[in-house]
Amino acid sequence: MNSTTITRSKPLTRNMNSEVNELGMTSHTVTAHGSAWLAGAVESACQRIAPLWPLHAFVAVNPYFGLRHQDFEQASETLAKVAGSSLVMPRRYYREQISTGRISRTDLEQALQQHGLMADATEVEKAIAEDNPLPTGQIKLVSNVLEDLDGTPWNSFVVERISQFAAAYFDQGQAGWPMPWSKESLYEAWRHYAQIDLSPRMMGLKGVRATVTALPTLPMETIALALQKLAMPVDMIEDYLHAALLNIGGWTAWTRYLRWEQELAGGQENSIVDLLAIRLAWELILWDTRQTPALGDAWRNAVQTLQFSSAHRAHAQIDFALQTAFERSYQKEIITKLAGIPGESATKSGPARPVIQAAFCIDVRSEIFRRALETVAPGVQTVGFAGFFGAFMEFVPLGAAKARMHMPVLLTPNYRVHEHIHDASDKEVAKVIHDRHQRLHHANVWKVFKGSASSCFSFVESTGLLYGPKLLGDSFGWSRTVPHPKMKGIAPEFRKRLAPTLSAVSHGPQLTQTRQKTTRVPTVGIPLENRGATGEMTLKAMSMTSNFARLVLLVGHGSSTVNNPYATGLDCGACAGQTGEVSARATAMLLNDPAVRAELAQKGILIPADTRFVGALHDTTVDEVTLFDIDGLISTHAQDLRQLQTWLAQAGQLTRMERASLLGIPDSASGVVDALVKERSRDWSQVFPEWGLAGNAAFIAAPRSRTAGIDLSGRAFLHDYEWRKDEGFSVLELIMTAPMVVANWINMQYYGSVVDNQKFGSGNKVLHNIVGGSIGVLEGNGGDLRVGLPLQSLHNGERWVHEPLRLNVFIEAPKSEMDRIIAKHELVRELVENRWLFLFQMDDEHGSIHLRNAGKKWQKISS
Repeated sequence: MNSTTITRSKPLTRNMNSEVNELGMTSHTVTAHGSAWLAGAVESACQRIAPLWPLHAFVAVNPYFGLRHQDFEQASETLAKVAGSSLVMPRRYYREQISTGRISRTDLEQALQQHGLMADATEVEKAIAEDNPLPTGQIKLVSNVLEDLDGTPWNSFVVERISQFAAAYFDQGQAGWPMPWSKESLYEAWRHYAQIDLSPRMMGLKGVRATVTALPTLPMETIALALQKLAMPVDMIEDYLHAALLNIGGWTAWTRYLRWEQELAGGQENSIVDLLAIRLAWELILWDTRQTPALGDAWRNAVQTLQFSSAHRAHAQIDFALQTAFERSYQKEIITKLAGIPGESATKSGPARPVIQAAFCIDVRSEIFRRALETVAPGVQTVGFAGFFGAFMEFVPLGAAKARMHMPVLLTPNYRVHEHIHDASDKEVAKVIHDRHQRLHHANVWKVFKGSASSCFSFVESTGLLYGPKLLGDSFGWSRTVPHPKMKGIAPEFRKRLAPTLSAVSHGPQLTQTRQKTTRVPTVGIPLENRGATGEMTLKAMSMTSNFARLVLLVGHGSSTVNNPYATGLDCGACAGQTGEVSARATAMLLNDPAVRAELAQKGILIPADTRFVGALHDTTVDEVTLFDIDGLISTHAQDLRQLQTWLAQAGQLTRMERASLLGIPDSASGVVDALVKERSRDWSQVFPEWGLAGNAAFIAAPRSRTAGIDLSGRAFLHDYEWRKDEGFSVLELIMTAPMVVANWINMQYYGSVVDNQKFGSGNKVLHNIVGGSIGVLEGNGGDLRVGLPLQSLHNGERWVHEPLRLNVFIEAPKSEMDRIIAKHELVRELVENRWLFLFQMDDEHGSIHLRNAGKKWQKISS
């Protein structure tokens, strides 16, 4: 396995001179423009930004990932300083939790004690009776100060101009007219653009072209010039740069993604630095074109008075105590369920051969379906494993020009797997690809025509009535508004024959771009000599090395929605925002390979001759499971398949019934619920076809016997793990460095989207407009690129469906081994020790549970 090493900038060594600037302010500034110190400060500010993945692979990201080296409370203070944001909810939210009993008085008292506060619960309840937030000592930009002076929305104007430019520059095929400077760097292209942009003149800004022309040609020199001209004190520079980046946080996150992708492949990408230079160039434009004594005085005051008082910190400590009390409430609930010596379970592997084995993704939605399947079929053994099933690969759909990641984005792929057509000749495949490209091209031309100026009236008037039947069918959910993206351009007779192949074959355009690190020439297919080791790693990671059933399902998951820009956000995070179908099918093919089984037998993993692995896909929107590549099993496993499909249908029905109330479907007969759930998946006006991972709060890595029969309400990631089978604890290390981190990213994305949807969410889904082809969305027709989740993924119009709780990780493994892994991996250490998640150890001998506390000690927790 290849993995990336994620680092952060080291503390900066300051080199400065004292000088008096044009404002009469004495400050320490860097000795030279573009100095090593300034480069370090810029790099450190850029590393604080979390990346934003595109809509076609919308990966959940911890929006605070760049602050993970700071303690949770320290990071909140940093965010308050640079963005006026907070890591906790408004106090009215905690008042509601206290009034409903969600936060008990005991929890609040213990939280106050934990935070070193002398007040008792009664005093705190009185203190938070009203929302009286203290003014934050937020860093102001020139646009903010100027806006305060004359009331003109300069900040919004600047963000709008940068956003419009960035959308045109980074466009991926949506724009009718391409930007003429797209081949130049972002900063160079902006200088051309800004010299012909007439918008500033309409806002009363004169001399903008001259100011832009006079700017340095290098972005680092522009950054240095801005810092010098604005007399920014050295001890404020990094935070000021961070504030400037967050001011255009959406596009900054996009450029951080571009850098992330290049870093994983060993490359370099500096659009984020260019974007920072552009934002600071706008500071200079406003400074030069609106310069008045009043602006100078206001700016000097803004720079000199920035500080956090003891009153701010005391206020924040109460807020953190409230959040801790809220989290303790859930922790007590789940610990009560998990504590105690684990007993034997019908789902635990034992001497009797399981009727069926089904390995599901660890996704929280799988917890409900697994529980339902075990209810209708007690003889079925379910397993939880990351939905990429150990297939470290990138995937190329038939005829595609780019490979797609199909594994956690923290890691790099070892192989490239292509899609092919089962039992088709090369000539037939080539024709299908050609026809697909033609259909997609014609569809795109037609779409451009429909949106062009020439067709606005004549097209609608002449053909509008012909669209009536389709409009009616789409509106009532009788038909799908658009084809499923993965089937676009494929003729119906070939769709069921599409499948991944492990062989070293490729179709369509010659692809050279890859995220593989090992070689410049991508490894296509999974080489024969590597397949045995890959299968061994997968089975050991699932703790599935013996007592195999006749049928072993590998169940990935995906979703089916329409008119939903965030559709891939409902798919598999472990598959980089793709469905788990390809990973499940490829792994099943590998484990069915006789040569692989022979090699596994030599290593002590004996798979019976009648065992077949079957790839499957759980549609989490309608809770239906589709089985793949089963034609060859009809003659040998027909009865097993019939029974399995019956059980899956029954489990799906139970799951839909459980989810119905949360979806707002009234108590009804199962047939009515089934119909309404399926209708939602085709309804183009439905703002929450499913709730995704809303409510996620726990990650559990333990044998299924720990959680079997427990209703975890679809709030827990379940990863099977038996530490006594884990020689060298390599599987434990993989769990803590990959699935646990992915779960943290998902958890914190939901967390950030709730506590500050304005800055770390994407607002109202109804107002979204896609920008750049598939880059992201704008809320309305302008403003910054939006990050995070829309409100409709979190709130049902009456209450928050997702509770902002940090992830509670429960692992059944020796404490010493977890300590070793924490010490070895900086990323894991930062998440645990800086309290971005809570780590609990479950003792499989005594049933006790221990929390790793701030002092790096294991503290026994009472249930």
